[in-house]
Amino acid sequence: MITPKTGETIPERAEPAPGGRLELIEKIRSREARIGVIGLGYVGLPLVSEFSRAGFDVTGFDIDAEKVNLLKQGKSYIRHIDGKKIRNLKSFIPTTDFSHISEMDCIIACVPTPLNANREPDMTYVFGTAMSIAGHLRRGQLIVLESTTYPGTTDEDMKAILERNIDGLKAGIDFYLAYSPEREDPNNHDFSTRTIPKVVGGYTQKCLGAAKALYDTIVVRTIPVSSTRVAETTKLLENIYRAVNIALVNELKGLFERMDIDIWEVIEASKTKPFGFQAFYPGPGLGGHCIPIDPFYLTWKARQYDCPTKFIELAGEINTAMPYRVVERTGEALNECGKCLKGAKVLVLGLAYKKDVDDTRESPSFKLMEILEGKGAIVDYNDPFIPVAPKMRRFNVEKISVPLTAENLKSYDCVLVATDHSAYDPRFILEHSKLIVDTRNLIKDGCGDLGKIKKA
Repeated sequence: MITPKTGETIPERAEPAPGGRLELIEKIRSREARIGVIGLGYVGLPLVSEFSRAGFDVTGFDIDAEKVNLLKQGKSYIRHIDGKKIRNLKSFIPTTDFSHISEMDCIIACVPTPLNANREPDMTYVFGTAMSIAGHLRRGQLIVLESTTYPGTTDEDMKAILERNIDGLKAGIDFYLAYSPEREDPNNHDFSTRTIPKVVGGYTQKCLGAAKALYDTIVVRTIPVSSTRVAETTKLLENIYRAVNIALVNELKGLFERMDIDIWEVIEASKTKPFGFQAFYPGPGLGGHCIPIDPFYLTWKARQYDCPTKFIELAGEINTAMPYRVVERTGEALNECGKCLKGAKVLVLGLAYKKDVDDTRESPSFKLMEILEGKGAIVDYNDPFIPVAPKMRRFNVEKISVPLTAENLKSYDCVLVATDHSAYDPRFILEHSKLIVDTRNLIKDGCGDLGKIKKA
């Protein structure tokens, strides 16, 4: 095998069964291959849509019976994926019955990879999925993992679990094994599953060839790399890069506040430089499934090699501390108004982790509410896309969204902007609120009297 970048020759680990790879690739190219997608969330459901659009028969697997039932009714549970799109899917069967895995030619796993209470990788979903596949594995199948994880997950852990199958099938010989990191960005109108280049790494060269043939049918460009480990690390680097730079601006925000310098104005001026600078923005903490979690997958793996990752860990500390900093700033703002945080009524604007989505994964808003209530505040939230706060792995808020009316705004001692949804009218919020703590720069110069606004 020749690596795309170095030209180095990499020997084959194993040779697949005669005719197996050719038969699979021909089935993929002729759209006769049956596709199975495990995990029908923000990553899996867009994949289902693209493979269906490309003319494949697709089966979606999920342990959540409610999701499966909604899909069977042609309904979507993800805001930016319209129900009409679900109803227009051709040859798509959602199911909770994992025995149908044996009928699939290509199986793609898109399951969560959260952190446990000690901020270490929780591989329950990935390993559980691998065991489910192993129980129904047959010769000639292609297995692809898309979940973000540490290097070595695919060619060590997942391979070992899959090879425990009852027939003794081996990766690279009897079935194909690959890794391709998901790069979804919910509600991004500029890039979609189809237009984002797809990195692909295979356990062997022929595994890579089968996986590349599969993704070539739905994306504009596939990027083959020399191993599954390179592909796994690619995703980690992408998100560690973002986490570190966000930590930098979060740290600078605190410094600039003391210097009476508006960091938002500094960033806007800096990003006019046409080269050598990319804008990152401060906020109340990291959210989404990737950036708050991925760096810790690498720091955990690095400990096995006795190699400290101080830079990454420092960024993690800064970003993790941001909700506490915001609450501290909220308390200071209330004190300036002659109020105490204990007993104060606080309305958190935005439960989603970013604007204009209904995605609450790892949203800092939950942590903000927990800290505020721990200090005695009375906390409600508003989010136009999340009428009822969902139960999370670490939080069970049990709240409903408060209507954003003039009367309601006036009843709170402080309005805390945690998410800058486009639906929020800055002037309306400014007019009817007693005090605003703005973590997202929702309310900018030109909206009127900024005396009641505190940036955080």
